[in-house]
Amino acid sequence: MSSVAFARIARARLVSQPTACLRATTRLAHVKPTAAACFSTTTTLSMPAADPHDPHHEESFEEFTARYEKEFEQVQDVFELQRNLNNAFAYDLVPSTSVITAALRAARRVNDYPTAVRIFEGIKAKVENKGQYDEYIEELRPIQEELGVVLKEELFPDTMAGERLGHARGA
Repeated sequence: MSSVAFARIARARLVSQPTACLRATTRLAHVKPTAAACFSTTTTLSMPAADPHDPHHEESFEEFTARYEKEFEQVQDVFELQRNLNNAFAYDLVPSTSVITAALRAARRVNDYPTAVRIFEGIKAKVENKGQYDEYIEELRPIQEELGVVLKEELFPDTMAGERLGHARGA
């Protein structure tokens, strides 16, 4: 029997016997509510003050920094590194220099030089102005020299001059 035929038979049976539906509800009418006495309306539920697993918990900048430093210290392959970088740069803030340092060390650990260069490009895209970018570069200069990471501006000085002025390449 097809499901359509079965549905028609079930509907026909319900329509032809309306008292069956009423009998079921009248049987429940004489049941005494015993569970209602167990609930109290005077007590209030209190939630913990700051649950880090709460989806509406606002993470402070210090918690964000500590979490991503730990994430980058545990990176074992390029996929984890790039996933953590995407997550860190997705927030509406610029990661601290300690997070960037941990990310650069992770890039060196997994031997991914292009990602190390792209980290600096990510900083350049996230900061509000060139002065902030220069401050980040100045503070990160020791780790940059230690790991031998060259900035994109230094790798391609001719092509970057037009981009700084807002001109497209090849125009």
